[in-house]
Amino acid sequence: MYADRVLSGMRPTGSLHLGHYHGVLKNWVRLQHEYECLFFVADWHALTTQYDNPRGIEEATWQMVIDWLAAGVDPSKATLFIQSQVIEHAELHLLLSMMTPLGWLERVPTYKDQQEKLTEKDLSTYGFLGYPLLQSADILIYRANQVPVGEDQVPHIEFAREIARRFNHLYGKEPGYEEKAEAAVKKLGAKKAKLYQELRTRYQQGGDEAALESARALLGETQNLSLGDKERLYGFLEGGGKMILTEPDALLTVASKMPGLDGQKMSKSYHNTISLREDPDQVGKKIRTMRTDPARGLRTDPGDPEKCPVWQFHLVYSGDEVRAWVQQGCRSAGIGCLECKQQVIDAVLQELAPIQERARSYTEEPDVVKNIIADGCEKARDLARETMRDVREAMGLNYG
Repeated sequence: MYADRVLSGMRPTGSLHLGHYHGVLKNWVRLQHEYECLFFVADWHALTTQYDNPRGIEEATWQMVIDWLAAGVDPSKATLFIQSQVIEHAELHLLLSMMTPLGWLERVPTYKDQQEKLTEKDLSTYGFLGYPLLQSADILIYRANQVPVGEDQVPHIEFAREIARRFNHLYGKEPGYEEKAEAAVKKLGAKKAKLYQELRTRYQQGGDEAALESARALLGETQNLSLGDKERLYGFLEGGGKMILTEPDALLTVASKMPGLDGQKMSKSYHNTISLREDPDQVGKKIRTMRTDPARGLRTDPGDPEKCPVWQFHLVYSGDEVRAWVQQGCRSAGIGCLECKQQVIDAVLQELAPIQERARSYTEEPDVVKNIIADGCEKARDLARETMRDVREAMGLNYG
């Protein structure tokens, strides 16, 4: 519909670790070269579970942004901002809450899931129930049509699609809509207008999906239409009203294969992480003290790499040659565990060196980071205001 726009956010958790790098940040760095990207700190989302202890959120935000930049997220290619600094997120969330059925929120799979996992927290709050709707507002306010998520988050994107669909159905029929759409068709020029009408007829009368795609492509490459006219024509094409909010698609990301030091998923809650700014000596110490296959009680005892957490690191960091050396050497007791671990230490430190170098420069100049975020917030706000103007007008709240 529009040029692809990607939106993704992270809760402020402070300094990030290798799990974040391999699971999210490497993907962001790749996406910023392929799409228009907006990446944001989801500080309001942090309050859904941390409402009773919000004091660390601000510092955690700045530390996390430093790690984003150090990992290679480029503010000249992507817009970086803080959710709470774009107040329009809250306004759209409020307006959407007026038309969102309660049952839709209660059916979101993570709602009961999180309540069962975080039993030490009282999550029977309005904010926790409504966080998928706030997440929808985060996406819809930027008319983002691509949202990178893992398999477990796909229901949240489907929820956002349903919210956009319901909003467009309820409020998309502006007064004089058909006349405005017909006037917008004429602005395409005689040749394109004729083609658009032919494709629209083929789709609406015969359900021709190829005609629908061709008409969408025709509108996508048309330069001389205002955003409002373009949206009218997308809606007119499909037999609906003006498409005020864009339905997003899930951009599926491969789950991170980064293990923790104990073989479980790398997570702060498991105390098994290597942070991106970890001191190199500490990195070496952590990996050297990782447990190994219990069968290797002595240097001369053979082992099985599949039963050793260190092998999971080799799957991430080592090439075929080193992996074959580990397999053969471990099973024959030809190499010791420290030799095996040293290969991992060297590879991890090699990966972290440029990240830590960049992080140092940002840590030494915090104003640079604050300016990057201030610029990003301003760009995000401009896009959000544009959407909110259309939303208010559609809902009859435009008192200008």
